[in-house]
Amino acid sequence: MSDFFDEDIFEPRPEPGVEAGPESADEQALARRRREREPKRRGRRGKRGRGRRRAVDAEPKPRRRGPGGGETTRRILVAIPAIAFAIAITVAGGVIFAAAMLAIGILCLREYLEMTSVTRPLAIPAYLAVAAMVVAAHFGTSYSVLLVFAASFPVLFAFGADAKHRDGVTVSMGVTLLGIVWIGLPLAHAVFLRDLPAHGGGLLIDVLVGTFVTDTAAYATGRMFGSHKIAPNLSPNKTVEGLIGGFVIGTMGLWFAGLYQNWLSGIDALIIGAAVAAIAPVGDLFESMLKRDLGKKDTGTIFGPHGGILDRLDAVLFTVVVGYYLSVALVY
Repeated sequence: MSDFFDEDIFEPRPEPGVEAGPESADEQALARRRREREPKRRGRRGKRGRGRRRAVDAEPKPRRRGPGGGETTRRILVAIPAIAFAIAITVAGGVIFAAAMLAIGILCLREYLEMTSVTRPLAIPAYLAVAAMVVAAHFGTSYSVLLVFAASFPVLFAFGADAKHRDGVTVSMGVTLLGIVWIGLPLAHAVFLRDLPAHGGGLLIDVLVGTFVTDTAAYATGRMFGSHKIAPNLSPNKTVEGLIGGFVIGTMGLWFAGLYQNWLSGIDALIIGAAVAAIAPVGDLFESMLKRDLGKKDTGTIFGPHGGILDRLDAVLFTVVVGYYLSVALVY
């Protein structure tokens, strides 16, 4: 700091090589040494000043975000209670599981009917059909579910023939029937899968694990490596890289889960895992197509910023059907 406050900085100096007045030889030598030091001090001050100016003028560099780590973490945190609930009702099985599927069906159908409200869907027949399918799946057989589905047609006609629904009734009935098929049939198959003898609960857990791992892995790998879009008109964030990563990791996830089940061979686990990992993105894209067509960002708000229950179960509604039929074919 002494360089900044030397007395000679603030005093007028004689021109270089000119001796000042009646100074002694020692004083003149001291003055010359000061003049020789002056450029160095000024150079140091200049560098320090430029350094300070750069520090002040330079804008802070924005922190580079990681590969979606924060969002992936939030997704996992939101999924943890849902996973705990799924495990609890699966372990319980029986009437408790069927009742849970009935409640989930009502919530899913409510979101769907609100999302398609512009088409005036027939709500009462839809609720009756979905509830009856779940009950028939638990207390009856697949034939019972087919009878319920067939019976939904005359019920739709009875409500559609009412005067207040007559205008645009074709679209209303078509949209209602889509909701019954999309939501009711998969939930009935979830009951079928859980009610399989001996290993139904374990197989259902395997399918849910494979679906969850596929979805999470596809999101993470897509954020890290994704550059080639799959269907930008339906879901602009889906990439080929994410699809491949989700398929590979999801398949291995179900295979790894099967290692702890001596009744499920490694080959069977790989086949079921590959099928689940392949069909899960289809369920996601199907829901994205509906939302894009209806101008909706999310199906609901039950999970806050993470959307509705259909947003969380879009892949499961497809994978549980595939998981059931492959389980019957390979394990039983």
